[in-house]
Amino acid sequence: MLISPAAGLAQREVRFDDDGPLGEAGVRRARATAGTWPAADRIVISPSVRCRRTAEELGLPADPAPEPGPPGCAMGRWRGRTLAEVAGAEAEAVSAWLSDPGFAGHGGESLRELCVRTEAWLAGLAATSGRVLAVVEVDVVRAAVVAALGVPAETFWRLDVPPLTVTELSGRGGRWNLGLGRAPRLG
Repeated sequence: MLISPAAGLAQREVRFDDDGPLGEAGVRRARATAGTWPAADRIVISPSVRCRRTAEELGLPADPAPEPGPPGCAMGRWRGRTLAEVAGAEAEAVSAWLSDPGFAGHGGESLRELCVRTEAWLAGLAATSGRVLAVVEVDVVRAAVVAALGVPAETFWRLDVPPLTVTELSGRGGRWNLGLGRAPRLG
């Protein structure tokens, strides 16, 4: 089960993530759902401040220490800048980033590289048994869905992942199933 983090200030400002804090509204929403998440054999939390704080506010167990989850897409020199700033200075590059999953002209990671990295992470999870509850960045959730369904990386931008939602993947024999529209299970 992949949980997208609560909204942070970077999302409200349409800013390439700078590992900033959660917004107060995000903290309140996360706290409101604390205790409603299913038990898991393993807890995985991406290293960003937003994911760690979301997990804390959700009341996910911190002992034993959660496994580190995959980080979000490395945005290179765009990190911390607003989309408007980058589009004003590098309109063609932003257009390429939105249309070409292999684009890494910002000096970071391409979306295709993120999808490949996330697919390897999923393969590692599939090699183990038990339920995994992972708080991961929205772009990691998108990349996981792309990888699980085996769809082209161009599909990445067509996947909407709201804050504090669950994307459920299950599978056997090297095949993933995507659970859609499921309410969080209690206990």
